[in-house]
Amino acid sequence: MPLVSFSRRFLILSTIIPFLASIALYRLDTFDPALLPSNALDYSATTLPPLSNDRLLTGAELIGVGLLNSPEDIAYHRASNLIYTGCVDGWVKRVKVTESVNDSVVEDWVNTGGRPLGIAFGLHGEVIVADAYKGLLNISGDGKKTELLTDEADGVKFKLTDGVAVADNGVLYFTDASYKYNMRLFAFDILEGKPHGRLLSFDPITRSTRVLLKNLYFANGVSMSPDQTHLVFCETPLRRCSKYYINEDRVEVFIQGLPGYPDNIRYDGEGHYWIAMPSGVTVLWKLAFRYPSLRKLTAIAAKYGFEPMIFMENAGVLKVDLDGKRIALYHDHKHSHMTTGVKIGRYLYCGSLLHSHIVRLDLLKYHAQKRL
Repeated sequence: MPLVSFSRRFLILSTIIPFLASIALYRLDTFDPALLPSNALDYSATTLPPLSNDRLLTGAELIGVGLLNSPEDIAYHRASNLIYTGCVDGWVKRVKVTESVNDSVVEDWVNTGGRPLGIAFGLHGEVIVADAYKGLLNISGDGKKTELLTDEADGVKFKLTDGVAVADNGVLYFTDASYKYNMRLFAFDILEGKPHGRLLSFDPITRSTRVLLKNLYFANGVSMSPDQTHLVFCETPLRRCSKYYINEDRVEVFIQGLPGYPDNIRYDGEGHYWIAMPSGVTVLWKLAFRYPSLRKLTAIAAKYGFEPMIFMENAGVLKVDLDGKRIALYHDHKHSHMTTGVKIGRYLYCGSLLHSHIVRLDLLKYHAQKRL
């Protein structure tokens, strides 16, 4: 009988004590997530395009397997037929584009010493890199010279320099995804649900950095419109891309209610933007964004080693026209962390924040079809 009583007491204590400790830990933790804007939680406006390829990995080819460690963004230099991509080990690598992926050659080109993300080309052949840790970089002289252009604006240092685009007049437009969290802690910015992002410009003639927009929700990819009148930039947790009119200092929604969370956006020179989404909308992400308390629990768990970005699936790339009209969606339920989609010829090249290769899909052979 005493043994039974002891067992009961032990069971009760072993249950109650961890429960009380969890409550105390939750209340004492200072992480304070916010409610997202109501339109970001409205999934009724989520519409899918008329064309779809929901098995993107079927028939896809892998380039640079094991040689490209998380190639986040992709920029194609047509004159040299080279792809430039930034990897998590700090290398900006060059990949020779060939008809056969088996003939592709990967070259370690320049190591920034940081984490190169967005990549674009300047007017004189230089490579512009948005390095998450270093700031906005200019690599010239075929990789022999790396120059820091800017790493702060209005007295506030960049914490996560992200996307970059170059205008025809040479002005650089880029995003600082968060002035609070760096790349290693970017998940906490998403979980906190507060607008720490900025859209900025750098004029290489005056060497001045301007904040164009602030209070953005994880400002991510950015692309220049073909007529040079505006930028299109992504806000990841809001599932939204917006236009910023350069001469009018005006913002309007380009596309919202996306079927996933946008990362980079690329213009293909043929009247279309390609919006990469590392994850589609899932039940878990819906719940997390609707309830700040769940995001706080996730953040607390992340501080003890839990990976908060594991709930990502159904990554893809959305093709839209210049008015934001949905054209086609290339995605795969088995894929995640797709960060860039660049159309080169008949192929779609996709970067990743996780995988050690670039995915290439033949758009003619594996084209999107009408949804059933």
